[in-house]
Amino acid sequence: MQPLIDNARMFGQRPEEFARLAEGQSPDVLFITCSDSRVVPALITGARPGELFELRTAGNVVPPYASTTPTGEAATIEYAVQVLGVRHIVVCGHSHCGAVGAVVRHDDLTAVPAVRDWLAHAADEPACSDPADPTVAEAVQHHVLTQLMRLRSYPCVDKRLQAGELQLHGWYYEVHTGVVREHRAESDTFETL
Repeated sequence: MQPLIDNARMFGQRPEEFARLAEGQSPDVLFITCSDSRVVPALITGARPGELFELRTAGNVVPPYASTTPTGEAATIEYAVQVLGVRHIVVCGHSHCGAVGAVVRHDDLTAVPAVRDWLAHAADEPACSDPADPTVAEAVQHHVLTQLMRLRSYPCVDKRLQAGELQLHGWYYEVHTGVVREHRAESDTFETL
């Protein structure tokens, strides 16, 4: 913890670098990814402060839209699309994902009931021909596509998609290589960026 504290102390000693951030934010991208500590959106993309609006959830899950029971995830998506006017949404899954792995392996999650209930309500079981594969690549990629479909059920997303003002992107990040792959609709495969 001490190295993090030391960096935080030094971070605030460069106010001139951050003064413009007080004027507001206008990110072009909503980046939805897993809360896994190995996935760092700014590191992966090279984004500077103010360039990405982030939503991090266990398993990069986008819950189904339900106007009667708003969630923090839905509020974040709506704010990014309606207020900030992002033009792109990236759903980025990653290799070695514990959440997706737990779903495809049917792990017993009774000791973590909030995780169990989150994954049960929010994720269909992703297709996976080899649940023993530690990268769970096939399952994660299928899961990313499911989350992109879920985004389309959000009225604000659908409206902006229909108007041609928003694009959705599915990414898969390999934590063991650093390679990022994007889903290509024409071939229905994930190809290296």
